[in-house]
Amino acid sequence: MTARSARGVAAPWRILAAVLVAAASSTLVAATPEPTPTPTPTIDPIQLAEYWLDGGHVREAWETTRGEGVTIAIIDTGIAQGPAAFEGAVVGGTDVSGLGSPDGRTPVGPVDADHGSLVASLAAARPAADGTGMIGVAPKANLLSVSLGFGASAPVPFVQQVAEAIVWAVDNGADIINLSFTTNTLDWDKSWDDAFLYAYEHDVVIIAAAGNRGSGTASVGAPATIPGVLTVGGVDQHGIASRAASTQGITIGVMAPSESLLGITPDGDLIRWPGTSGAAPIIAGVAALVRAAHPELDAANVINRIIRTARPSDQATQNPDPLYGYGLFDAAAAVKDDVAPVDANPMGDLAEWVRVHRRGAAEPAPVPSAAPVTLPPLPAADPPAAEGSPLIPGADSLLYGTLPLIALTVPGILIALGVTAAARRIRSARAPRTPRS
Repeated sequence: MTARSARGVAAPWRILAAVLVAAASSTLVAATPEPTPTPTPTIDPIQLAEYWLDGGHVREAWETTRGEGVTIAIIDTGIAQGPAAFEGAVVGGTDVSGLGSPDGRTPVGPVDADHGSLVASLAAARPAADGTGMIGVAPKANLLSVSLGFGASAPVPFVQQVAEAIVWAVDNGADIINLSFTTNTLDWDKSWDDAFLYAYEHDVVIIAAAGNRGSGTASVGAPATIPGVLTVGGVDQHGIASRAASTQGITIGVMAPSESLLGITPDGDLIRWPGTSGAAPIIAGVAALVRAAHPELDAANVINRIIRTARPSDQATQNPDPLYGYGLFDAAAAVKDDVAPVDANPMGDLAEWVRVHRRGAAEPAPVPSAAPVTLPPLPAADPPAAEGSPLIPGADSLLYGTLPLIALTVPGILIALGVTAAARRIRSARAPRTPRS
């Protein structure tokens, strides 16, 4: 374990209390050494309020990369056109719901239309030209906007939307796919098997939110239960598993903040919001930093670096832990530390799961080990007998049927007649005679 990963995990998140005080004013004044005065640095209060940047050592990771050249697909309600934070970041998009615009930039949904923009801002929001304003974890990464329609309002079935969205994202250059939604069920539609396998075969990292107890998710549900997905649970500002803004389960891989998050709405407003829907794109941003710093790594090793460099929680009882997974993310460690490579995705093998649980394709027929045996041809069949009347006996029926029957029947009749005559004579001899008068 490195010195960085051996640090306490709760303290970095407690900086939020000081951040909120600092955010009350426009500047935070640093101590000025004496006797030589130095200019007072101006620190943007919005970025100070993003406590996960310091708590997760994101700023330290920025010394190496900010996610250049990596593309994150946000499969959600759509990333809005208006906010300046997305200008130059969104490089493509589509709509799979039948409700949005072809470029995926029109937010869809009667209730959560702002959800996709909030998610995207945590992953890769770009600050203003002067460096102020909200900044994403990977502020130089590219974004793809894929708009989904949640609920019954969409004309396309939801499971079909998700499958089509994943395939589109892969085909359009996604290195990372973020899924900040849950179905609240452990199982998933079979059509997702092929879609997720397609992403894995094309070396794409898929990240999913664990879900929130506060919104009715009692346990981790699909897509966070699909093997190979990096599932993200949520913690509060002190690094403690969130009671309302997260859920727990054995598929959780890593933890990120899910309370008092910031996000940019389609109108460009900055709001606070909770949930693992925000924790997931934080990790998507970390994955972008890792992929930018280590372009030689495949998806399995990107995930492996994130979970192996996570800092185990003081509250965890095992590793991985059902509440905390492998621990709280550490972006700098994921980018900079030496991590042994792996040959397989540490979050599971979907292809093997499909083979076992879907009963897959039938096993191939065994190849014969010996040459086939050649049998001699059968003798030719006897020619058919000449046609005749069925009422006139033929030679075979006379020889084998009629004559033997006569030979057995006639003697039997004669014997029976003789026995009958003898019996009558015996009865006549025994009968008493009546004397004559």
